[in-house]
Amino acid sequence: MEVRPGGKRRIDKVLAEDYLADIRSRSLQSIRSLREEADQEETDLSYLRRLLQGRIDLVVAELRQRGGDDAAPADLPHILGEQKRGAAHGLGRHLVAEPSNVGLERRAEEKIANMDVTNLRTLADDELDQLLVRLQAKEAEVSAVRRRVQAVFDAASAEITRRYRDGEASVSDLLAREGQGPAN
Repeated sequence: MEVRPGGKRRIDKVLAEDYLADIRSRSLQSIRSLREEADQEETDLSYLRRLLQGRIDLVVAELRQRGGDDAAPADLPHILGEQKRGAAHGLGRHLVAEPSNVGLERRAEEKIANMDVTNLRTLADDELDQLLVRLQAKEAEVSAVRRRVQAVFDAASAEITRRYRDGEASVSDLLAREGQGPAN
């Protein structure tokens, strides 16, 4: 996944070198906007990563079946219903953003449209192996970019936290702006 300096996509903006350059002089609302933009990008990348992981699972299941693995799932519902994943490496925060349609469809097409997993049985063993390698490489690439976006989110969150901790922002002002209480 190539990030284009000066590009117009959200990922290009969020990962631009100057995205957080003047964060200490920005308004609190501006920092929240930066963080929300990074959060939405992280959500979209997470969704794309899950799509890739599902395709990887399908290819691995086909390889296991071909190898005579009796424990290999034999049907699509079973494969897609599997919950056996490695330890989670996420940030452990509650996600409020939903995957967006803007840009995500383009990115999903770009990354996986040429990696068809609808008819795996027609592929030769070496083609299946190559497909798995390509899927795993794309998943690793998306994961690396996602970690960079998470770092941007974390930096914006840290600045917001610092302002509240240091008294530069107050919770009562926030609640008043959101109509949940009086300002001091």
